[in-house]
Amino acid sequence: MTPIDEALPMQAGSLPRSHFMIVLLLALLLGLQPVTTDLFLPALPALTQGFGASMVQAQLTLTALLLAFGTSQLFWGPLSDKWGRRPVLLGGIFVYAVSAVICALAPHIEALIAARTLQGVAMGACVMAARAIVRDLYEPIKGARVMSQALSGLGLIACTCVPVGGFLTDFLGWRWALSSLVLFASATGLLIYLYFDESLEQPNPNALEAKILWAATKKIVRNPSFRAYSALSTASFAGLFTFLATSSFVFTQSMGLSKTVYGLLMVTMSLSYIVGTFICRWLLLRISIQTCVVYASFLSFFSGVLMLLIAYEGPGQTWFGPWVVMLPINFFLIAHGVHQPCGQSGCIGPFPDMAGTASALNGFSMMLVAFGMGTWIGTHMSNPLLALAHGLVMWSSCVVLVAWFGVRKIPTLSKLETA
Repeated sequence: MTPIDEALPMQAGSLPRSHFMIVLLLALLLGLQPVTTDLFLPALPALTQGFGASMVQAQLTLTALLLAFGTSQLFWGPLSDKWGRRPVLLGGIFVYAVSAVICALAPHIEALIAARTLQGVAMGACVMAARAIVRDLYEPIKGARVMSQALSGLGLIACTCVPVGGFLTDFLGWRWALSSLVLFASATGLLIYLYFDESLEQPNPNALEAKILWAATKKIVRNPSFRAYSALSTASFAGLFTFLATSSFVFTQSMGLSKTVYGLLMVTMSLSYIVGTFICRWLLLRISIQTCVVYASFLSFFSGVLMLLIAYEGPGQTWFGPWVVMLPINFFLIAHGVHQPCGQSGCIGPFPDMAGTASALNGFSMMLVAFGMGTWIGTHMSNPLLALAHGLVMWSSCVVLVAWFGVRKIPTLSKLETA
């Protein structure tokens, strides 16, 4: 597969087929993450009860997956720089499908945690490679816009995950919910096999040598652009993860909502995220990435403060309810739709020859923080709403600080040219 051919004819209201296929594959690969976590959420209380597991064990089904996801990327990134993206993608999606089968058939919670860990390793290969492909094919500014398009597709996938997971769990049981991951992985793997050749033009055969890998890692980590944009995507993702890890307990246990209704609430979250990605593309045509990020960070911070006020003042009030709790979450997701494409594209932009390694380090940072947050949540769930509020206000504060003192000081990049 070659980079986007700008000379390809365009029909009215359509995109070149090559561009459409790239965005579709990116959306499916990046969508593995919400499919793996969001579809699992409605089943989490049911499988916890079914296995007679503790709250800490239940959280491990998420945190172990995320730790494996983040850690494995440190290997997958350099390997993809050495071998190319295609073999890593095909191997990763195959192992993911196998691990999904094991999850659905797990006889006890320990087996499920082990299978979810393997699933995280495989997911790391796919998501890391997707981010690296963007840098293989596009310059940084264009890459931010394409990443935003792919993340819009991710948002559409996420819209269906929780409702489908809730429906399957309510009517067929949690094992059927986990079985649906096998179908998604199989369809994605087939498209990769048929339509994706390779995006890396010049693989580096020495990418995995210890001396070269260490030098590359130091070069990436010392780069101020990588540090700022990676910190931005990490803090924003940690805020989202805080909500994902607590939401099923807030809505289905504390508020007594059915899993199907909970799924419908989560659809609004995904729609807000999609709106954020569209806003991101609109802003990037008019202002710099740095200014775009700063504006969105103020919305992130507002949502965290609002969530804290609702958590402390809302319970017992006549106006308190699930939609009130979702209001700041939706604000945060709009801002998240700006931060993720800008952050993920910005942190790998300076490294066209080491995109896999840079993508891996960014992914590791996000998942390491999420693992720590998940561990903290598992021990602070006596009041799930307060755990959500405290986590969200902390990470939204980090977002605005990173945007103002980090991203804002990165040398200004040119605006996107109108396509």
